Amino acid sequence: MKNDPIRIGINPISWSNDDLPSLGGETPLSTALSEGKAIGYEGFELGNKFPKDPAALRELMAGYDLDVVSGWYSGRVAGRAATEEIVAVETHLRLLAENGCKVMVYGEVADAIQGEPHPLYKRPRFRSADAWKRYGDNLTEFAKFTLSRGVRLAYHHHMGAYVESPDDVDQLMAHTGDEVGLLFDSGHTYFGGGDPLTVLNKHIARICHVHCKDVRPGVVRMARNRHWTFLESVLNGAFTVPGDGCIDFAGIVDRLKAHGYKGWLVVEAEQDPSVAPSYEFAEKGYNTLRSLLDGVPVREVA
Repeated sequence: MKNDPIRIGINPISWSNDDLPSLGGETPLSTALSEGKAIGYEGFELGNKFPKDPAALRELMAGYDLDVVSGWYSGRVAGRAATEEIVAVETHLRLLAENGCKVMVYGEVADAIQGEPHPLYKRPRFRSADAWKRYGDNLTEFAKFTLSRGVRLAYHHHMGAYVESPDDVDQLMAHTGDEVGLLFDSGHTYFGGGDPLTVLNKHIARICHVHCKDVRPGVVRMARNRHWTFLESVLNGAFTVPGDGCIDFAGIVDRLKAHGYKGWLVVEAEQDPSVAPSYEFAEKGYNTLRSLLDGVPVREVA
């Protein structure tokens, strides 16, 4: 609900995957928006099918009575100066700011292998304290700029990138200022080797955005043992929606509520819609989170 401190949104990846267009690429954006609205979601994060013009985006979303939650930005602060990144982000930042977004999802793609045919263990790493300091200083400078436009940087720790494991998240938080917010992603936390509730508790003061994805632990183990790429892991079903895996979302929601978190819970679960039908799984994710926020038993989908 619009006046609730915690609201539920969704990412269009449940319908079509930007990184793997073969997964739902034929599904029109109108299907995702109409079905998401019918299920009960209040807003969507952006994907490649959304308008890039602020006014056109505002008009589109108003037609469905949906809010723009945020949008992924592929940043390269690890490879260039903050001043260069500030120039690069201008158009996207304006799109978000003019549509009422309070956070920007920042994904570090410099040297990342999340879309490459390489096993996850070959991901990039900062291997010294000096490297972490340089990165943190650069990122903080960039985050100060986005905050000056009313949009806080929400750093997305991600498989196949510089910041993947709980130790990486610790280093990131230690080497950046408060201007850098943390996007807590339950699924990437688990896949990255951490206990989601432990990581949430440790960094809750910096968390400004939440991605809710569940995991299938057996698939995650195979992904690690068989040296799968990130996209192979997705195709094989490593991720799913809240309530369909092993993550303790009741504990996560309770902790966020107790802390006074104000913001979005975003269902974001990369899956093959031919295996995990979009509407069915989006509804399951919504019902799980709604029931936990309301403190009522989960309503089973017929």
